[in-house]
Amino acid sequence: MGKFNFKNQEDFKKIKAEAETFYATLQDVFCPYFQEKIAFNVKGLKHLKFKSDRQARPSKDQYARLKLLRLAPEVLKKSYTVQGVWETKKFEAQKTNNRWEHMLKEVKFYEFIAVLDNVRVKVIIKEVHGGQKHFWSVIPFWGIDKITSKRILYSGDPEQD
Repeated sequence: MGKFNFKNQEDFKKIKAEAETFYATLQDVFCPYFQEKIAFNVKGLKHLKFKSDRQARPSKDQYARLKLLRLAPEVLKKSYTVQGVWETKKFEAQKTNNRWEHMLKEVKFYEFIAVLDNVRVKVIIKEVHGGQKHFWSVIPFWGIDKITSKRILYSGDPEQD
């Protein structure tokens, strides 16, 4: 099994604390593809831990994403090409007249894929129309076990995976 697979609750708590500490130290990162800085705001960290406002991601999912978080700024710093762009309309929370409202906005997601430290990751950048581009997610590369049909995370070491 890959080194990004969930082990136990104590290890998860340790990785989560390390990732939150690391994320707090992150500054905006210059991305050569956009020729501008990408923000690492609270929305990105929240998305790594929650699927939606009231639904937390499973610990296994959080574990892999949080463990890979350290690679996200490096991927953006080295990205001169984008591997995918997805445009949609979504309801986004926006503060208007001192209260939060959900408004339909145009949203773009940019996908960057890289192999760093023998690990293949996908970094997602989100841009809400009229707003700043910001880090949204880091997604590990995985495969499907043909016997159990469960997701297996790979670390890039064929001998160990």
